[in-house]
Amino acid sequence: MSEGDIAEPLRGGVAQGSAHIVPFPAAPKRVSFDRGELQVILNLYGRMVAEGEWRDYAIDFTPDKAIFSIYRRTSEVPLYRIEKDPKLARKQGAYSVVVASGLILKRGHELDRVIRVLDKRLKVVSN
Repeated sequence: MSEGDIAEPLRGGVAQGSAHIVPFPAAPKRVSFDRGELQVILNLYGRMVAEGEWRDYAIDFTPDKAIFSIYRRTSEVPLYRIEKDPKLARKQGAYSVVVASGLILKRGHELDRVIRVLDKRLKVVSN
């Protein structure tokens, strides 16, 4: 039996083999973060929420890139965007951190090293 054949005749008198299966349209290809990448991003996000710096986030998956947007308040523009663009993977690196004005703070091949620019850990300063 071929892919287009139906095993049993359909109701209404269609003979075996005369009907064709119409394939379901495939979902459009989208770039997304995998589980490990999301874990790294959400660990940083959780720390910053606990410190009261960030309050909301949004995730967008487009055919070209995946974007994790970070907000101080829900009604504002995002403070930072963590972007994954596979087209740049062999050149400057697939990951980048972009501020609200569009300036790229850091770009690279490893996500944890790129988002380190956002992690403001307290440092001991002695005089």
